[in-house]
Amino acid sequence: MEALRQDDPRRFGRFTALARFDEGASAVRYVARDTASGEVALITAARPELAAVPVFRRRFLAEARTAERLAGGWVSPPLDSDGKPETPADGPDPLWTAAGYVPALPLAEAIGITGPLPERALRILGAGIAEILSRVHAAGSVLQGLAPGTVLLAVDGPRLAAFGPLGAAASAEAGPGGQLSVRLGYLTPEQIEGREVSAASDLFVLGLLLAYAATGTTPFTDGPAEEAARRIGGDEPELDGVPEALRELIASCLAKDPDRRPAAGTVAAELALEGAAGLARGGWLPERLAEAVAEQEARVLALEAPEETAETGRTAVTPEAPGAMDKSLQPVPAKAPEPEDARPVEASAPPEDAPAPPAETSEARPPAASAGDGDTGEDRGATRSPGTASRPPRTDRATTQLAVPRELTAPPGAAPAPAAGPMPTAPPVDPRQPASAHGGPAPYPAATLPAGAAGATGFGGPGGGPMVSLPLPPAPAPSPGPAASRRTLLTIAAAAVGGLVVGGGAVAALGSGDTAAATDDKPAPKPRRTLPGQAPEPRWVYAHPASESSPLTTAVWRDELLVVTSESQASAVDLRTGKRLWQRADAAKGQAALAAGADLVFVASPTAFLWLSPKNGKVLHRVRYTDAFADLPGLTVGRLAGNSGPVIWFTGSHTVTVKAPKPKKGKKKAEDKEVVRAHFFAYDIVRREELWRTPVPAGRAPGTPAYRVVVERSADVLVRQDSTTLTAAEVKAAKGKGSLRSFDQKTGKLLWTKQYGAASPAAATVGDEDGTLYTAVGTDLEAFETDTTKPLWRVEGSDGSVFGTPLIAGPLIHTTERSRLVGAVERESGRLVWRRSTEVPGIGNAPSLALSASEKTLIASDAVQVTAFSAADGERLWKFQDIGSADPKGATVSASYRALTVGETVIVQRDRSFYAFPVA
Repeated sequence: MEALRQDDPRRFGRFTALARFDEGASAVRYVARDTASGEVALITAARPELAAVPVFRRRFLAEARTAERLAGGWVSPPLDSDGKPETPADGPDPLWTAAGYVPALPLAEAIGITGPLPERALRILGAGIAEILSRVHAAGSVLQGLAPGTVLLAVDGPRLAAFGPLGAAASAEAGPGGQLSVRLGYLTPEQIEGREVSAASDLFVLGLLLAYAATGTTPFTDGPAEEAARRIGGDEPELDGVPEALRELIASCLAKDPDRRPAAGTVAAELALEGAAGLARGGWLPERLAEAVAEQEARVLALEAPEETAETGRTAVTPEAPGAMDKSLQPVPAKAPEPEDARPVEASAPPEDAPAPPAETSEARPPAASAGDGDTGEDRGATRSPGTASRPPRTDRATTQLAVPRELTAPPGAAPAPAAGPMPTAPPVDPRQPASAHGGPAPYPAATLPAGAAGATGFGGPGGGPMVSLPLPPAPAPSPGPAASRRTLLTIAAAAVGGLVVGGGAVAALGSGDTAAATDDKPAPKPRRTLPGQAPEPRWVYAHPASESSPLTTAVWRDELLVVTSESQASAVDLRTGKRLWQRADAAKGQAALAAGADLVFVASPTAFLWLSPKNGKVLHRVRYTDAFADLPGLTVGRLAGNSGPVIWFTGSHTVTVKAPKPKKGKKKAEDKEVVRAHFFAYDIVRREELWRTPVPAGRAPGTPAYRVVVERSADVLVRQDSTTLTAAEVKAAKGKGSLRSFDQKTGKLLWTKQYGAASPAAATVGDEDGTLYTAVGTDLEAFETDTTKPLWRVEGSDGSVFGTPLIAGPLIHTTERSRLVGAVERESGRLVWRRSTEVPGIGNAPSLALSASEKTLIASDAVQVTAFSAADGERLWKFQDIGSADPKGATVSASYRALTVGETVIVQRDRSFYAFPVA
C-alpha cells in the first residue's frame, strides 16, 4: 500500500478512499471505507485515459458483471459500482467497482516474501483456483484472468481478483480511433500458433502459476528472450523443482495439445479430494505469510481518511510533507529501472481489411536509470511493509513488453516508408506499476516476434501478436464513414505469430455480453469436442418467456411432457424437442403435474383439481374443493405430501366456529371462537374420489400443516411434518427432537408416532419398504429399524456439516452433505462405498440428488452448479452452470438448480432456463 496521490479520487459513492492498495495495467485499486457503516472495501478504479474509451468501459463493466455472477466461495461479492468520485471537470467519467476487503497477498508478493510454497499450500492454491475455473468452464466460457498478481492468498484460502483479460492485462493502451490494445502476460501454445483459446487455455496458465508457486520461477524462463515464444510452443517445461507428487499433474496442464490437458474439475479433485476449503481448515499459509496478511489487515483497519485542505479539498500529502500521511505509508525513494531494448523487426503492410491507423504521434518517455547504479526498480512512492526489504534488481524486462514496439503502419495503399534504421525500442515499464499488482515476475523473458508471413499488423506495430477479437456488449453503431469500414473492436495482443487475426466469434469471455460478428470473412471454426468434465451438448434448451411469471413447479408427465406451472398459467414442453406445446391459465399456481391414467394430466390448483388434455391443455374435468369436500366449507388444500400410482396424499384445513357454552346464571356469555381444523387426505386421481381422511393437529398459522411422505409400505404410510409448520407448543413439547407418524393405508387411522435418536424436527429423513429409516443426526447419518427405533449403523459426516435427504437406489443409499460431499453407502451395513466433492464452495443447503432411469448416473444439484457422478464408483462425469443473462445489464440469476430425470435424459432447470442433457 501507499498513500494517496494528489490526483487520486477521494470519494467513490458511499466510500472514502484511504490509501492505494496496488495498481495494474488497466486500473488502480484503493482501500476505502464506508464512513456510515465502517465497512472496508477494495475499490477497483479504471485508469481515466482508458475509461474514456467506450470499448474499454463496456469490457470493464462486463468483467465486473462476471465477478458478480461468480460471487461466493473464493470470489468476494461486489458491494457497489459506478459511483461519482471527484474528477477534474474536463476528465472522463469515473469507472469503478467495489468488493469486500479480504486481507490477502498477491501470489507474486507472497513468493517474494517466503519463496516457493510447500506442497500442501500448493494443493490448496491450485484446488481453489481450479474450482473457480470449473464454474466458469461449466458455462462454456473462458476466464483469461489468471496471473501472479490476480491470484491472492488469504488466511482461509486463495482468492481471484480478475475476471477477464482486462484485469489480468500486462499492459493496456488507448489507441487512436477508439482502439484499445491489451497485452496478456501469459501465453499458451495455441495462442502462439494463432488458434482460438478455450477452457484448456486457462488450464495451461494454471499450470504455469502452480509451477511458479512451487519453484519461484516459471518453466520456460531460461534462454534468449527473443526465443520465448518458440520455447513455450515447442520445449518441454522444466519441473525439477516441483514436488514429485504434483509434477505429473502440472505437466499435464502444460501439455502442448489443449485436448490433452485435464479439466478444471479433475485438477481440483486430484489436488484436494475434500475441496480446497476442507484441506485449508486449520490454516494453510506458511508462518511468514500468515504474519504478513495479519499485518496488512491491521494496517488497513488503522487507516484513517486523509485530511483535506480548505483551498482544494484534496488531501494534503506530498513527498515534501511526509508527516501528513501514515508513517507506515511513507514513500520510498528509488530510481526507475532501465528497460531492455526490443529487437528490431521488419515493417510490413497491413491486411486489406485492417482499419486505417492515424499518423504516428510522439509520446513522452519516462527517464531511465543507468545500468549498474544500484537501482532496485522500486517505485518512488511505493510503500514497504515494516521489516521487508526492497525488491532486488530485475534482470528481465517486464511481461508488459512481450509485444513488439508500437510503430504504426501506413494505411492500405500507401507507399511503404523508406527504411530508417532500427525501429523504436519498446516503451519502458511505468515504474509506478509494481509487478505484484498485475502479473508479478515475468513468466518468461520479453520476446520480439517476427511479423506474420502475410505481413499483417495490428495496433501496436508489426509483430505485435495476434489480435484476438472478443465478443462485446452491444453498443450504438458508429456513423459510417470512409475511415470506419468495420466495427471498433477490443483487441487482445498476445505475443505469437505476428498479426494473425482470430475470428471474433470464436472466443466467448464469461459475462462479456452479446457475441460480436466475425472480424473477417472466414467461416467460423467447427465446435471443439467436449473436454473431460465438461457437460455434454444438450439435446435442447428451453427458455421460459420473460414476459411471463417465473416457474413455481416443474414435473415430468409420462416421459412425454415437461409441465411448468407459474403464477399466471401452466404450460407444457415437448420432452423430445424442447418446444412449448400449450399453456393454460386455469392451472395457474398449480402443483406438480401427475399422470392420471394414460391420457390425462392432473394438476392441483388453489381452488380445484384439474384434469388436462396432454395434447392441448384443455380442461377435461374439474372438481372444485367446495364440491368435493362440501362438508368442509372454505377448505384450503396444502401442498401434496406425496403420491403412489393413482393415489395422492395431502393436507387441508378450514376454520369452524365453536359456540361458547351457555353461561351459568348471573354470568356473562363468552364469545364464540374461530378454530382451525386440519385433516390428512388420500385421494384417487383416476377414479376422482376421496379414499379417506383423518383429523390431524393444525399447524402454525394459517393452520395447514405441511406433510411429506417419507416411505409408503404395504400396510401404512409414514409422514414427516415440515418443521416450519409446527406450532410453538409442538416445538416445546418435542424438546428438539423430530417425530414420524404412521397412518393406515386403507383407513387413514393414525397408528403411532415415534422419535428416532436425537434426530431434530428439521433432519433429512427417508425410509425403505424393508423397514429401515435413514436420518441425519447431528453431523452423522444413522439408520434405524422403523418399527422399533433400534439403531443399526452410523456414517460419520464432515466437521461442521449436516446430511441432506439421502436417495435409495437398490443395495445403496446415496448421501449428500452441506459440505458438498456426495457419496454412496451400503444399505445393509453402512459401509462407505465412495465419497466425492462437487468442488464448489460450501454455501447453502446440501445438494439435492436425482438418479438416471438406468441408475448409472447420479445428479447433484445445488445453488452453484449441477454435478454428474458415476453412481457405481463416484467418478465425476461432468459439471454444468448456467450463469444467467449474458447481458452486463441483465438481472443476476440466483435460483438454485433442479434436476429431473426421464429415460436417458436429465432436465436441468435454473429459474427460467431448462436444459435436456443425455445421461447413461
